[in-house]
Amino acid sequence: MPAQVGPVNTEQEGLLGYLAQMRFVIRLTAYGLSAEQLRATPTASPLSVGGLIKHAASTEEGWLSVIRREPQEADYARYEENFKLADGETIEDVFARYDRVAEQTEKTVTELGDLNFEMPTDGAPWNRPDVTHWNVRWILLHLIQETARHAGHADIIRESIDGATAYPLMAAAEGWPATPWLKPWEKES
Repeated sequence: MPAQVGPVNTEQEGLLGYLAQMRFVIRLTAYGLSAEQLRATPTASPLSVGGLIKHAASTEEGWLSVIRREPQEADYARYEENFKLADGETIEDVFARYDRVAEQTEKTVTELGDLNFEMPTDGAPWNRPDVTHWNVRWILLHLIQETARHAGHADIIRESIDGATAYPLMAAAEGWPATPWLKPWEKES
């Protein structure tokens, strides 16, 4: 995927395009990491690259349930689990889940076709008390914000692991040629 979202013709296309771009960016932080590195927590926080990607997939899945008006349980123990790769869980498992969630998000939003479609808020303490409904537009903007925030966390963790940064990783993942100002990332031997 290119480093920039292409031209946008409709609001829905733009929101889905930017969400897809943020999914790509957070996934990119895992490029070339070993299973141990995906679980590493080299900063002051308990966050890992693999755990952040898993959390982003879980968050999108939860908001998709809100749009579909599917019942959800508030399970805070499960919430904590969604920040860590489970024993035996691979990044390929997480990517497959994220792909399914992304496909369902895009299908649901496209089929619904109404960014103003509303659903009631859940009454969580972090929500504004004066807001009683979300609409699909707000949810997509929130998912872009949430994914971008965690992509930034994952960037810092990745840099702490091996010094790799976003554009050299993207160049390596996409096979860009080296230039005088940008060298694709290479795994240390």
